[in-house]
Formats: sequence, structure tokens, C-alpha cells
Amino acid sequence: MDDLASVRDAVQLPVLRKDFHVDPVQLLEAKAAGASAALLIVRALSPDQLVRMADAAARLELECLVEVRDTEELERALAIAAAVIGVNSRNLETLAVDPAAADRLIAQVPSAVLAVAESGVAARGDVERAARAGADAVLVGSAISASADPAAAVSALVGVARSGRA
Repeated sequence: MDDLASVRDAVQLPVLRKDFHVDPVQLLEAKAAGASAALLIVRALSPDQLVRMADAAARLELECLVEVRDTEELERALAIAAAVIGVNSRNLETLAVDPAAADRLIAQVPSAVLAVAESGVAARGDVERAARAGADAVLVGSAISASADPAAAVSALVGVARSGRA
């Protein structure tokens, strides 16, 4: 939480608390630390928990990045009217990354919903692939945090226009 608060103090951009949120109190903590948004992983929440977490986030005026991995999870995310859906290329059980599976699922996200490609994004070609699939954004973590020059790593990934998904 200290890292999140430090980031909030350092930037004017929205800040995502990327964690396994399973209880509304975690959302309250995220908001108190300065988060603009929180990750809700559909696979980690029962249908009732997902609704409860989304409702709690709305009451806190905290945006949600609702993460899905398959069609059933996408349907659950759409049922709670998620405005931003992240499609994770990483299977959380095996940790294997399959960008092709994510590409197929991104294509199913309605155009009125922001689609975010998650995991396995390390190079410009990965961003271009996500854009061709219709992703509006990508979530990049280790490729930037492990870089000796994070600013250069970000610069190498930006400026790709979405070209898929109507």
C-alpha cells in the first residue's frame, strides 16, 4: 500500500491497485491509498462476490478492471456491466501464456467496453498483436519493472493504434 501511495503522489495518471481483491475492505484500502481503479479477477470470485465487489467499488467511485480468461468469465463480467475488461493471456493455474486464446476472447468484447490485453506483453510486436485483435490498451508489468530504463521501455510500446474489433 505504501508503494501505491507513493505512485499516487508522483503521478497525475490513474493508478490501478493490481491485487487479488476478494473482500470489499480491500477496495476501501485501495481508495484510501489513492487508487483510481482496482483489479477484480472473475476466476477468484463467486458470482455473488463479483456483484458485491463491483457494487462496493461503485460506491467508492473506484473504477474496476474486470479480468477474464474464458467465455464464461466474459459473460459474468458483461452481466455486471463492466466498463473495462482485461483479458489475461496467462492461465492462472499453469502460468502458461497463450496470446492466441486472449486474441479470440478480446474479439468477443463489445465495442462499447474497453478491452485490455494482459500478460505476455513485453515488446512492440506484442502490443501490435493485441491491437490487431482489438485491444484498446495493454497491461504491462514485468517488462517495464525489470527494465534498466523503464521510460525507454514504455516509449518502445506506445503509439500503436487499435486496428481490430468493430
